[in-house]
Amino acid sequence: MLAKTRPQSGQATQGKCRLYLITPPQLTPDSFVDDLAAALDGGDVGCVQLRLKGANDDAVCAASERLMPVCHARNVAFIVNDRPDLAKTIGADGAHIGVEDGNTAEARTLLGGDAILGVSCYDSRHLAMQAGEAGADYVAFGAFFPTQSKTPRARAEPYLLRWWRQMTIMQSVAIGGITAENCAPLVQAGADFLAVIASVWDHPDGPSAGVRAINDAIVDASGT
Repeated sequence: MLAKTRPQSGQATQGKCRLYLITPPQLTPDSFVDDLAAALDGGDVGCVQLRLKGANDDAVCAASERLMPVCHARNVAFIVNDRPDLAKTIGADGAHIGVEDGNTAEARTLLGGDAILGVSCYDSRHLAMQAGEAGADYVAFGAFFPTQSKTPRARAEPYLLRWWRQMTIMQSVAIGGITAENCAPLVQAGADFLAVIASVWDHPDGPSAGVRAINDAIVDASGT
């Protein structure tokens, strides 16, 4: 699963970059279960984030009820986007929040110390440092490339990931238009995770092939 790592100053030793899989913006849980299982069986995945923008509480809970067991059966962390309160209610492994989703310290208090808490920091060093001080377990930077999944708040550059790795052992997630073809600079800059949506779910050979392609690209980029 995605590891919980508290921020500490000092240079970190680069570990293996892993896939952070985000669900499509719209899905039907009963039919999506098979796609999710296929993706997770395609190779190493550190985390699945349920991101259903605009969905009501019942829809998020219903989707979690169907999808979380698929993740846990494969030892993959299940994270809920936007809603630390629902993550707590359904027993998810954690939550991911952005600047509009509440206060990081309040989310940490709500989730408790054992849950995973991630925070979107876009291209901001200041937000990242604040998130770490307030109890986040990882920060997400992006968008690194053009993306159709959402309108990005900012464009980030790989040097931000390199700076973060030099500053702390706290984990980082790179997000935004990431594909098997363009991810090498992010891996080499020290990203701990690559957050991917379309490259997996829209892969012409299916989600399992999409996961394999990203993992193969990570291996190629890291030289391992």
